[in-house]
Amino acid sequence: MDLADALAFAASTHNGVLVTLKRDGRPQLSNISYAVVDGTIGISITDDRAKTKNLRRDGRASLYVSSPDFWSYVVLEGDAELTPVAAASGDATVAQLITLFRAVQGKEHPDWDEYRAAMVNDKRLICWLRPDRAYGMTR
Repeated sequence: MDLADALAFAASTHNGVLVTLKRDGRPQLSNISYAVVDGTIGISITDDRAKTKNLRRDGRASLYVSSPDFWSYVVLEGDAELTPVAAASGDATVAQLITLFRAVQGKEHPDWDEYRAAMVNDKRLICWLRPDRAYGMTR
């Protein structure tokens, strides 16, 4: 499957399943929300979750995205890059999280100060999945 076509399909929604690899090599799947930004998939994650630990150990990941009727799908595979954990309301990670929020939600947050504080309190960071191959079946 053409990577550009797979990214276009993935950009039509914001929900998918992120697949990372456990220490024993088995897949670990997480329902996530994401946005496609300049050919890269941005996912807001927290520092203490299994997917984050898995990605720090092995940066290979896949994103599964299906159509609402479940008959069409794409899988985007590639390497993930993790930002630093949000440490202060004005740091670069929080700024990226704000940009990602707007891309996923398509709107402004009602209270950006509250959002910034929550990103620090939640120990959020961004997983940037850089796909280099894709497969699937679209109509």
